[in-house]
Amino acid sequence: MKIRPASGVHGSVALPGDKSISHRYAMLGAIAEGETRLANFSTGADCQSTLSCMAALGAIVTRGAGVISIRGAALRPPASPLDCGNSGSTMRMLSGILAGQPFTSELIGDESLSRRPMRRVIEPLERMGARIESRNGLAPLRIRGGKLGAIDYKLPVASAQVKSAVLLAGLFAAGETWVEEPVRTRDHTEIALAAFGARVQRDRLRAGIAGGQRLHAIEAVVPGDLSSAAFFLCAAAIFPGSQLIVENVLLNPRRAVLLDVLAGMGAQISMLHVEERLGELAGAIRITGGTLRGGTIAGAQTAALIDELPVLAAIAPYTTEGMEIRDAAELRHKESDRIAAVAQNLRAMGAQVEERDDGLRVPGGQSLRGAPIDSQGDHRIAMAFAVAALRANGESVIHGADAARISFPEFFDLLSQVTAP
Repeated sequence: MKIRPASGVHGSVALPGDKSISHRYAMLGAIAEGETRLANFSTGADCQSTLSCMAALGAIVTRGAGVISIRGAALRPPASPLDCGNSGSTMRMLSGILAGQPFTSELIGDESLSRRPMRRVIEPLERMGARIESRNGLAPLRIRGGKLGAIDYKLPVASAQVKSAVLLAGLFAAGETWVEEPVRTRDHTEIALAAFGARVQRDRLRAGIAGGQRLHAIEAVVPGDLSSAAFFLCAAAIFPGSQLIVENVLLNPRRAVLLDVLAGMGAQISMLHVEERLGELAGAIRITGGTLRGGTIAGAQTAALIDELPVLAAIAPYTTEGMEIRDAAELRHKESDRIAAVAQNLRAMGAQVEERDDGLRVPGGQSLRGAPIDSQGDHRIAMAFAVAALRANGESVIHGADAARISFPEFFDLLSQVTAP
């Protein structure tokens, strides 16, 4: 995909449904009583993998005009391995549900997913009573489910996916399951479980659920994906005077940290409309670009921004003070080693960057030049550098741009609609 320099970003965008919420609604809809109807479901390939897995497990999935219907049922043994594609969310969270089923199932994924660590989810599920075979802690996972016992589990690494897997397994466990996090991560699973009728307890860094609860179908409009909005927000932010409205976007406080960061850097952000839907906040926001200062992202802020860090790092050269990202070693275990991929592509565009074990330091006040960009098959790297290329001197070419379909198939079309030549 060729990206030519732009003079600004203007207009409005409406985004596909949030990936994190779409995954969870699809899984819970498949084990709930009744028919769940979801409008604005994510169009990304990852969430389609979740739908396919739930259908293979016996749920009736119907794709209508803008609405996904999922009729729940008692899950049944799949006839073949469940293909999670590139989706770590599907593999890790679905493992929790499968751990409590009275049958054996196998989860497989593509080459990238098969390199991502799964021991972090295997260990707590085995403590609950599941038996899981793996390839030295990597996919494929063969899960022999059955009767589970509740545990009180302290996460060694902050991970919303692992927390979710344990809570979902807790639905099928005898007793009350608790998970404690080192720092707060996104809470979509707790909110979604409550929306489907489960009683979820929360106490600071702990979340608990009692086993044996029955879920009931919902009807919902999935808010637009804030992690996808991040690319458009950052694109507008780097052009002083640009103005962009993002409609129907998720505003969950655990995810909206990005808005605080961009505002702190110098962008002007205003809320045009906010409402609550089944426990999640959504609304419309407007961003006006300005001179960005930069700053440091570390600790709990890093955990909250884990998906947005690549695009923030990609625009860091355009800030006045530069940007430092710490405590982000988890980025090395995503669809690519995102720390290395960001550093490599920034250098290809002529930037100075310091790569560290757990993050990056990118000086500000730099100019970037158009260059060949290697997405490394990672959707967030492809989209992050499409944004950086908008202010570069000369044309850039994103190699492997089709990786964007994993989360956001419409990305390049929408980007071209709001960028002025």
